[in-house]
Amino acid sequence: MLTASFSIRICNWDEARAEARRVRELVFVHEQGVPLELEWDEQDPHCEHALAHTPEGLAIGTARLLPDGHIGRMAVLREWRGKDVGALLLQALVEQARDRGHATVRLNAQIQAAGFYRRFGFEAAGPEFVEAGIPHVAMHLDLMSARGGSTG
Repeated sequence: MLTASFSIRICNWDEARAEARRVRELVFVHEQGVPLELEWDEQDPHCEHALAHTPEGLAIGTARLLPDGHIGRMAVLREWRGKDVGALLLQALVEQARDRGHATVRLNAQIQAAGFYRRFGFEAAGPEFVEAGIPHVAMHLDLMSARGGSTG
């Protein structure tokens, strides 16, 4: 079991908006160069959002679960990468998807992050494609076959 010096909270967009926007803009817009207008869409209000916070209450990571079982917009502040923040965000949203009755979880992984998702049982599901100028690959996790096992 992973232990962490941070906590994960699942919340709606009204609760997550300010902190999720700050983290996503720092990671996607400022660090990766994603145009601001591509980062924001009409899906956020319909999603469940996972936020990672330090004990002091600073948001250090975020991700979202869309109503159709897609996980997206996973972002962890640079100084917190490699410290299990992404792993626990992913595990929390996979559990949410399972609780919602989804048979499969899907996501579009940046190519450099595909290995991270493979560690949790995700498999590539198609050819590489470019989104917001960044190479991605579609991936999926069958929750029915993963039900008895750990997601991490």
